[in-house]
Amino acid sequence: MIERVISWCALHRLVTLLLVTAAAGVGLWSVQHTALDAEPDLSDVQVLVFTEWAGHAPDLVEDQVTYPIVTTLVGTPHVTAVRGQSMFGMSFVTVLFEDGTDLYWARSRVLEFMQRAVAKLPAGVTPTLGPDATGVGWVFEYALRDRSGHTDLAALQSLQNWTLRFALQSVSGVAEVASIGGFVKQYQVDVDPNRLAAFHVPLKDVVDAIRRSNGDVGARVVELSGTENFIRGRGYVTSPKDLEQVVLRSEQGTPVTVADVGKVTLGPAERRGLAELDGEGQTVGGLIIMRSGENALEVISAVKERLAQLGPSLPAGVEVIPTYDRSALIQGSIRTLEHTLAEELLVVGVVILLFLLHFQSTLIPMVMLPVAILLAFIPMKQLGLTANIMSLGGIAIAIGAMVDAAIIVVENIHKHLEQWEVAGRPGRREEIVVRALLEVGRPIFFSLLVITVAFLPVFALEGTAGRLFRPLAFTKTFAMAAAALLSITLVPAIAAVFIRGKIQPESTNPVSRVLDRLYAPVCRLALRFRFWVIAAALLLIAATVPVVSRLGGEFMPPFNEGTLLYMPTAVPGMSDTTAGDVLQRQDQVLRRFPEVDHVFGKAAASRRRPTRPLWRCSRPSSRSDPRRPGPLARAGTGSSRSSMAP
Repeated sequence: MIERVISWCALHRLVTLLLVTAAAGVGLWSVQHTALDAEPDLSDVQVLVFTEWAGHAPDLVEDQVTYPIVTTLVGTPHVTAVRGQSMFGMSFVTVLFEDGTDLYWARSRVLEFMQRAVAKLPAGVTPTLGPDATGVGWVFEYALRDRSGHTDLAALQSLQNWTLRFALQSVSGVAEVASIGGFVKQYQVDVDPNRLAAFHVPLKDVVDAIRRSNGDVGARVVELSGTENFIRGRGYVTSPKDLEQVVLRSEQGTPVTVADVGKVTLGPAERRGLAELDGEGQTVGGLIIMRSGENALEVISAVKERLAQLGPSLPAGVEVIPTYDRSALIQGSIRTLEHTLAEELLVVGVVILLFLLHFQSTLIPMVMLPVAILLAFIPMKQLGLTANIMSLGGIAIAIGAMVDAAIIVVENIHKHLEQWEVAGRPGRREEIVVRALLEVGRPIFFSLLVITVAFLPVFALEGTAGRLFRPLAFTKTFAMAAAALLSITLVPAIAAVFIRGKIQPESTNPVSRVLDRLYAPVCRLALRFRFWVIAAALLLIAATVPVVSRLGGEFMPPFNEGTLLYMPTAVPGMSDTTAGDVLQRQDQVLRRFPEVDHVFGKAAASRRRPTRPLWRCSRPSSRSDPRRPGPLARAGTGSSRSSMAP
């Protein structure tokens, strides 16, 4: 069967080249539409359930909110674990599913089971699902800076929440835009207890009156002069003066208003966190969370484009400062592998040229390898694999074996043509080429398949190890399979075309003569004292055992992203003001280093456990200017936790 395929492709070169070109075109389309990322997504399939119960302590939130939700969701199909985390006024429940579970199927099941948990929760408590993102969905971060001082933190927060957040949320691939820092503007009523007592107004009446006042009321219609006029009562609060005029009761025909018992002002709502930039003071920022399965590079590019469009509409003096950008790591990873592939192709061409002294022969592997890589991207795209450091690394590993196959084919054709010329050129040149291809075609095809099968045990890995190494095994398998297919189709079609002209005998090649003189004595000596050679090899292997046992281990390869995380832990009960002061002073120290470009910190407080601030600091990559690094961030929580597994 393989011999017939080789013969047919060698005789029908035009049809073969057209079919391979069409397949390569599909592969090129797959390359252009394959999602890019720096590394494989190692996170579990998880769904986050967030519940807010303002003003309640963590232990009460744990008993009344987190525990009922955890015990309900533990029975969800394909769930491996349910973990709960309770904080002051907030509850987080993370539901982990088995590998391979569809994320949106998991979210629908969680929603279905949450209907049972709602009846067990306190009145007014409504759980919500987190974004449809994974643990590596944080792809971009920015801060708002106003050096002019005309825009305060409340205005920056309003700009972030009501302008930037909605504009960026509409970008394709963005699951959530989370806001950090600033103050939420709030109407605040400072009630005087003495005035309440003087007017005999309970505090509850003030609260109820304010709550009833903030809303429009509709009525029926009145017909005047043949025209319908709709009746409604305007009640939405637009200024502190509107609240001051809210009537609480009537005292002998005179209304008692909110202004009579207190003072209405605009002020900041209570917050549990803050953000700071470059040690210059508090600011407002945003986190871009990418939707699961999206192209990280395209999402980041679209976010940057949208921010550039919004730039002219920002208030005077306000600028958007990127503090974290994963696109640099993605582009650096892809660029490194592109250089590696190009270097391997160049080395292959140089080696064939040195040993065969025939330029046209170098074109066979130079054509076969890129086509095989393009064909490997077709199943990658169909399986939804991303092009990252591991998946592209599998292709780089496969090139070694693919190169060996191409070199063997070319060298065998040269040998047959050399013998053909010595014999006086009996028969046609194309017949000699086909005979040489048939001689090594079957062994090369099956040898490539054997190398491909050797990586199949990697697919048996589970959990995080499987998510890390399966992309490498997939792409190596695809590349090797494509190379095996091209070795019996494309190579026969182009070998007779490229291998023409004068074929230099191996005995006239100076490189081959030198290597033969060096190799022949060593080979004879090894065959003469073969038992001693084997014993020396075994001793050498045994000598490496102590060295191997002392080698360190690391699950992930190091990535020089140019961003550093600094995570100090604060003392329990640290106030918002103190945390902001400590954060600013530490950011000022970090900003003094010449390698640091930006220092963006964020702090969050808890009344249960110590705060855990987190800083992210930019450092330059190995190929960038050492004076141009990038961002920094900080966050912290204190909590009580619960966890269950089915």
